[in-house]
Amino acid sequence: MVEKDRVDEIVEQWARERPDLETGPMALLGRISRTARLAGDAQERCYGRFGITRADFDVLATLRRAGGGSGLSPGRLTSSLMLTSGGMTGRLDRLERAGLVVRTPDPEDRRALLVDLTPAGRELIDEAVTASVAEQRRLLGDLTVDQQRKVSALLREVLGSVERHA
Repeated sequence: MVEKDRVDEIVEQWARERPDLETGPMALLGRISRTARLAGDAQERCYGRFGITRADFDVLATLRRAGGGSGLSPGRLTSSLMLTSGGMTGRLDRLERAGLVVRTPDPEDRRALLVDLTPAGRELIDEAVTASVAEQRRLLGDLTVDQQRKVSALLREVLGSVERHA
């Protein structure tokens, strides 16, 4: 168990300089932010072993989770990943050049395209997501499964509150 962390130091400094501040929310959100940054950096290194970035992973994983093999429109991908259409086009161009995705005409609407994984893209994302989950397990290795479930449940509440008030 960690006795004190960097967030404690920051909160103590604020308490000394501004004893009027209620720093509980600062401590909670500071830990969430620091955890997300450190875990995100570790995940980025994990994806790099497969020659992809976090952004590439997000596109490939979204296509893989969609299942069915019929593809998704670039618009659905864009809204799912909260990107601009220009940002999505750049990602898709890069992934298509790498042979990981293919764009084909939509049989329902000849003016539209569908994006799907190539066999190589499907193989890569399956390997990358397996490695990603292993990395997540490694990062949380000091927590029991029960502790992970409890923290996850509490963070679901935190996320809901932030989403409602943001």
